Amino acid sequence: MAPKEPSPLVKLYLILYNGGQVLGWSYMFYQLLAYYTFDKGNGQTLWDYLGTTVIIFQNAAAFEIIHAVTRIVPSNPVITTFQVLSRVMVVCGVVLATPTGKTSPGLPLALLAWSITEIIRYGYYALNLVNAVPQFIIFLRYTTFIALYPIGVTGELLCFYWAQSYVRESKQWSIEMPNSSNFTFSYFYFLWFVMLLYIPLFPQMYLHMFAQRRKILGGGSQSSKQKVK
Repeated sequence: MAPKEPSPLVKLYLILYNGGQVLGWSYMFYQLLAYYTFDKGNGQTLWDYLGTTVIIFQNAAAFEIIHAVTRIVPSNPVITTFQVLSRVMVVCGVVLATPTGKTSPGLPLALLAWSITEIIRYGYYALNLVNAVPQFIIFLRYTTFIALYPIGVTGELLCFYWAQSYVRESKQWSIEMPNSSNFTFSYFYFLWFVMLLYIPLFPQMYLHMFAQRRKILGGGSQSSKQKVK
């Protein structure tokens, strides 16, 4: 069944949301390039230089879970939730939470892949809402992931790996026995658990995008192409 056309108010909200995300991620991409070229970070670390931008616009992606669950967009709620929470975990639970996560060589890799992906993705969504998606944007939307997804995942896992050593030594956010609640929790093992989840989940996500690519670029009517997200 084709997705229902959103009301004018919902469509306006989605246009503003997606347009705002395009601007935010474009600015972050500019910051990333500036840090390694003409600006040189002015003596700051990469995270100090652009961390605020990442926190704002990556965490704003949590609205996409609500969009998917309420069906105002035809996205898969399960896939959307995993995509959003995995990145929020990297930003808030790894990089923001630990000093070693901020210095990981995976951070620039993740930010590069995220920013390019999101500029294209949100741009596609915004233009799709007004039925004005050029063919080259459709091609980029369903092609650039082939390289960017593995780069992004590699960056994310490197951030996890750099963070876990600090968490192991500091016992950050861990609860040890004995305590009044008779409960134990190891954030160190939790980080490794999340890393291991990438093994079964990333191939599914990656193959899902290839299936979408075949659906959009490999055939089908133009009207159906414009409605798939």
